[in-house]
Amino acid sequence: MVVEDWTAWPYLSGSPARGRWSEVAAAGARFHTAMAHVPRPSFLDERTDHWAVADRVAWGELPLSDYSDVWGMAMLGHRLRHVDAAPQLIHGDLSGNVLLHLQLPPAVIDFSPYWRPPEYATAVVAADALLWHGADAGALDVLTAIPSRSQMLLRAMIFRLVTEARGSAAGGATVSERYSTAIRIGCEFADLH
Repeated sequence: MVVEDWTAWPYLSGSPARGRWSEVAAAGARFHTAMAHVPRPSFLDERTDHWAVADRVAWGELPLSDYSDVWGMAMLGHRLRHVDAAPQLIHGDLSGNVLLHLQLPPAVIDFSPYWRPPEYATAVVAADALLWHGADAGALDVLTAIPSRSQMLLRAMIFRLVTEARGSAAGGATVSERYSTAIRIGCEFADLH
């Protein structure tokens, strides 16, 4: 429900699934299967927020070179290749937006719409695990069944890094070597797959 620009949601039982990457990815996969028939919303073209711009950069619709000052971007961008995967309406921010309950199915909340392959949403979960939660390479197991897994992961990492750089007053300078381990893991994964 939206009233005077305020949104209200019903209360849903459950706890955030942070750190439970395979369960988040599985809930996302079921969510995307249910959303597969939804046509592309026209409002996506009008979005100019940090997340929308970062998404376009990650998918080559805006120049990656505009973010060459972002630490690690060259390493990620150098490995990008063409991806041929069908887009659909996806939730692009599943990591903190899946609630788990012992007796209820997972609840997917706070829908962040994008028109990308559903595998990309899973890769964003893996990127979040690496970049923001200090996970090791084991978090990448959620990508095992994805044919273009390395390319999806590279785009997801670029998406998160550009978003952070755009959201900071200091720009790319804030995205520093603190992500070096995550970026190294992502690059090694891309080199192997």
